[in-house]
Amino acid sequence: MQRRGFLRAGGSSIAGFAPWPWVFNRRKRPTVPAKGVVLTGKPQPFSYASLKGLARSMAVGPYQQHFPPLPPALQHLTWDQWESITFRPERALWYGDDLLFRIRFDHLGYTYSKPVRMYIVEGGQSREILFDPTLFDYSRSGLKPADVPKDLGFSGFNILFHTDWSADRAVFQGASYFRAVDGDGQYGMSQRGLAIDTGMPQPEEFPDFVAFHLETPAKDSTLLTVYALLDSPSVAGAYRFIIDVANTLVMDVDAALYPRKEIQRLGVAPGTSMFLVGENDHRMSDDWRPQIHDSDGLQMHTGAGEWIWRPLANPSSLLVNTYVDGNPNGFGLMQRERRFSQYQDDGVFYNRRPSCWVQPKAPWGKGGVMLVEIPTSDETMDNIVAFWCPADKTVPGQEYLYGYRLYWCRENPFKSHLAHVRATRDGIGGVVGRKRTYFSWRFVIDFVGGDLGMLGPDAQVVPVISSSRGRVEITSARPLLPINGWRAMFDLVPDDSEQPIDLRLYLSLDGQALTETWMYQYVPPPPAQRQQYL
Repeated sequence: MQRRGFLRAGGSSIAGFAPWPWVFNRRKRPTVPAKGVVLTGKPQPFSYASLKGLARSMAVGPYQQHFPPLPPALQHLTWDQWESITFRPERALWYGDDLLFRIRFDHLGYTYSKPVRMYIVEGGQSREILFDPTLFDYSRSGLKPADVPKDLGFSGFNILFHTDWSADRAVFQGASYFRAVDGDGQYGMSQRGLAIDTGMPQPEEFPDFVAFHLETPAKDSTLLTVYALLDSPSVAGAYRFIIDVANTLVMDVDAALYPRKEIQRLGVAPGTSMFLVGENDHRMSDDWRPQIHDSDGLQMHTGAGEWIWRPLANPSSLLVNTYVDGNPNGFGLMQRERRFSQYQDDGVFYNRRPSCWVQPKAPWGKGGVMLVEIPTSDETMDNIVAFWCPADKTVPGQEYLYGYRLYWCRENPFKSHLAHVRATRDGIGGVVGRKRTYFSWRFVIDFVGGDLGMLGPDAQVVPVISSSRGRVEITSARPLLPINGWRAMFDLVPDDSEQPIDLRLYLSLDGQALTETWMYQYVPPPPAQRQQYL
């Protein structure tokens, strides 16, 4: 998934919903107001229940996709031209209504080619919001308003909050992608409504949010409710987002899914991020910045209560891992490294990128957290995906309900009492000053927090290490005073295979875990390349 500033994902599609004319029926266009959005059609009853009923009815019929191509003038827009098309602030939804929210709509063009319908909901009644060129300022884009069709449609929308009307707090745009910011106000990784067949041999399917219903918030409320209709060849669905804007922005999500066919790999609550270079992975080492990533690890809190940290990597070939679990307590792609000195990027500020923690609201049953790591040589490519994959295959005609909360945060709001991984480093193994007679690879893991500060000088802390293959040697655990933590080290001597090796480590005292579990997947070099280290 490529992006520049935001995702370069295709926008949402318009499906042909002939049996449900209230969704798309056009009325006579009203007079354009001097400010505010343009509404059309008679108010129609609306609720989340009715949206679920619509999605269920859609799933009974075949998938239909129909939308006209963009005019040539829009198809050929460069990134800079498209970005220069600005929404007029005084035309924002709820502008001047003394509410804590406003909505700014996004223009089609560049890679956003599929329009999405917008509706406003008030008092249980829904009306469509029409696109109109007068909503936008084209003066710096090279476009003429006359070249823009009056029924073009929108590509998405941004959520503005009263603390700063110039800075958006969340955006829904491109297929079923959306993302938000924490108190630092910096965008980073994304979430999406659903992932289908991610990391499989066949092409991945990207479901679209084809319509949004924006409910007018109560006066003085920090809660905004957004409803979304999802459609794709494999599934139709209804979503409800209750968004609470704060220093940690929380989205309470309910999803109802209605498959049209059996789905081989369903991805629930999928997060998408970028990892190019980190402390543990310098495969792309020709950049002047020491680290480049939106997220540096996958954190999991299993149904059994174990806390796990899995550092991310930029592999040389596709890696897909499933961490089997039952009724997980949570998981998320996290950005733990917050020091500017570790990035040195004063343009996009990777040190400010938010983490996103997924917390199920009810038991999800058996399945696994799946992590997909895709090789990339470009930081504009999103190459990391993590999601919950249920053990049972989806069956057409059934309803699947998932509820969860998304926490867009600096730190996980559900902290463990255990010490956590501060850094993962690796490099050639062996003993300094002694000639190597065989190949080994060293891993260095730093832990901070928890009860580590309480340990006395004679505490017998041991690293508990396991490896799926190969031999572990030269193990140690010792205090690391500069970070007020502990450092674990070991060497791995791989066998002759080039297949990935799974590693686990935690620090223990008197049989009790002091730290979360560090998990890693090491891909050894071919045997011929190992000779260069001898």
